[in-house]
Amino acid sequence: MPAGLMLPSVMAVAGNNVGGFGSSSRLPLGQPSVMDGPGQLHPLDMTQTTTSDGEFPSRLQDEELECKSGASENQEGVSGDDVDLNPRPNKKKKGYHRHTQHQIQEMEAFFKECPHPDDKQRKQLSRELGLEPLQIKFWFQNKRTQMKMQHERHENSQLRAENEKLRADNIRFREALSNASCPNCGGPTAIGEMSFDEHNLRLENTRLREEIDRISAIAAKYVGKPVVNYPLINSHALTQPLELGVGNFSGQTSLGGEMYGSGDILRSITGPSDADKPMIIELAVAAMEELIRMAQMDEPLWMPALDGTTRVLNEEEYIRMFPRGIGPKPDDFKSEASKETAVVIMNHINLVEILMDVNQWSTVFSGIVSRAVTLEVLSTGVAGNYNGALQVMTAEFQVPTPLVPTRESYFARYCKQHADRTWAVVDVSLDSLRPIAAVRSRRRPTGCLIQEMPNGYSKVTWVEHVDVDDRDVHNIFKPLVNSALAFGAKRWVATLDRQCERLASVMATSTPIGDVGVITSPEGRKSMLKLAERMMISFCAGVSASTAQTWTTLSGNGADDVRLMTRKSIDDPGRPPGIVLSASTSFWLPVPPKRVFDFLRDENTRDEWDILSNGGVVQEMAHIANGRDTGNCVSLFRVNSGSSSQSNMLILQESCTDSTASFVIYAPVDVVAMNVVLSGGDPDYVALLPSGFAILPDGPSIAGVGDVGSSGSLLTVAFQILVDSVPTAKLSLGSVATVNNLITCTVERIKAAVAGENPP
Repeated sequence: MPAGLMLPSVMAVAGNNVGGFGSSSRLPLGQPSVMDGPGQLHPLDMTQTTTSDGEFPSRLQDEELECKSGASENQEGVSGDDVDLNPRPNKKKKGYHRHTQHQIQEMEAFFKECPHPDDKQRKQLSRELGLEPLQIKFWFQNKRTQMKMQHERHENSQLRAENEKLRADNIRFREALSNASCPNCGGPTAIGEMSFDEHNLRLENTRLREEIDRISAIAAKYVGKPVVNYPLINSHALTQPLELGVGNFSGQTSLGGEMYGSGDILRSITGPSDADKPMIIELAVAAMEELIRMAQMDEPLWMPALDGTTRVLNEEEYIRMFPRGIGPKPDDFKSEASKETAVVIMNHINLVEILMDVNQWSTVFSGIVSRAVTLEVLSTGVAGNYNGALQVMTAEFQVPTPLVPTRESYFARYCKQHADRTWAVVDVSLDSLRPIAAVRSRRRPTGCLIQEMPNGYSKVTWVEHVDVDDRDVHNIFKPLVNSALAFGAKRWVATLDRQCERLASVMATSTPIGDVGVITSPEGRKSMLKLAERMMISFCAGVSASTAQTWTTLSGNGADDVRLMTRKSIDDPGRPPGIVLSASTSFWLPVPPKRVFDFLRDENTRDEWDILSNGGVVQEMAHIANGRDTGNCVSLFRVNSGSSSQSNMLILQESCTDSTASFVIYAPVDVVAMNVVLSGGDPDYVALLPSGFAILPDGPSIAGVGDVGSSGSLLTVAFQILVDSVPTAKLSLGSVATVNNLITCTVERIKAAVAGENPP
């Protein structure tokens, strides 16, 4: 049973509501409040009872049904819930007469104040107006029916107008797409004219042609042979429509248009040769010595930064102290160095294990590490621990936005224990052994010193030192990247500190006092935290500009572009099967990150931005605190739909924040699967399609002003929508337009609520 949001091929968006988004796909979510009584919470009970607005049909069975006054001038009919429509036999119908103008005016005035008068009020009115109480009752029933019909007619009129507007927008989008041309291959981008796979093949063909020309030109210099020209594939040769290839969720298919990266660089890198291994060992030992000196030294190597809280590297002093290093800085590259120290709630043995285990490392730092692979282990260490362990790895480092290119690296990781109860883990790039032209960053000796402290704590000193080409970073993110807050030591340490608190919460054997709701056992608590962790990893992996992904710009200008990406999910129990459309956009807000974070995570303000909830009331059913900051928590929400025709929703949400980044990630979840999780079952089989927000500061703070990025925020909004449950289906233009409207409306609501901007 899929847990993602299911879209029809064409959907209408009216006002602030998106048709078809009211609940997750095929979820039996008719749920009542879990509150049986004051302070009593129970597991997810699916029964629900409803009451009318104050009058029951059974009360009128024995009442006198003869209306002595008949219908008023405003009569529209009598509700079937209020009267028995079967007249009694042997009764003659009495003649109808109209109310006087005075009677109507008095009842109209009273109706404005109280549409549902009780028995006492009806008797009072009957005495004042000279009417029977039953006449008063019938008049108010008819008036309520009339007002309801007028309100429905007004709503229908508004919906028709909105549908006409959306129809016009749809036509405009279709015309724009049909007339557009791809800037990379020059071919058409219209979805109806070319399949997405065909377009992707054209782009790949163009890239391969350029690569062949480049290699042929290099070969011609050495062998003296002319460059061979390979003809391009004729565009008419691909006239047959191409079905989407079968693959797993990690395979991406582009819509065409603007792309980040020309290929998956990391997958082309293999392990080191036997001839390289002695050089790798020598390089790792030298890098360890450099890291320790850089971590332990202060001025003149590290100088105070302008913000007064961080330190920057004195490059002249660095070159003087380490003349060899890993070689000179490449052209067009700049140096980026930072150092940060913190005390974290984890012992040194566990910290070293996390850093040396690639799976644990990429999980703990999922907001920074998008992918990581250990190519070869040259040494496993001695004495049963990681002392002396040496690995050759590849990794891709990210910022949670499509507007900042990722940084790929091929490096060695070396771990060593020192005599003073201190461990050190260092990374150093191996580009000098195997140059990789497409890589835009390299890691100079980078890593951390871990000092053992009492009571299971550790003191961590982190040094981050890279050479990087960041010219492709979008302008709104350049202050953040240039200040080393995006990839620097402060972000690594802040993430580690927050994740150590979260891991401590997972390992808790008893339920903390702050946890409330339907979680009744430590096993259920642990399963829910594990599910939320998978949701966070999935979100971070799908929102960055990874070279394994291809984003397409759909609409907008500059940073407000909406970028789309399609994925295919097959035989993955953690995701619903079918075609998934990811949409993302990033923009600047003139308010501090904390204010944006508090607004987005609060269930009381959710209806101000969440179109999918359709204005329903959000109730927190479970809450797990996993950090010192109250914003670090996992919650289970139920959205009580305002419409009786729509089922209620369950939403799993994790919010987390530190001084460098904040996240609010959520996903609709299946009720039956969630009951299994709450009872301690395996959460890996719960299908999730996470959406949410990544909130970053817009740059460094000014000394004495406030926290990081106190002037403004960089907000990335990302949705994942299941547009078709058939993996071999093709993406429809209607689904693209609907998701585009969804994310655009969400952005406008957030700007209006947080920054006070009125939508255009």
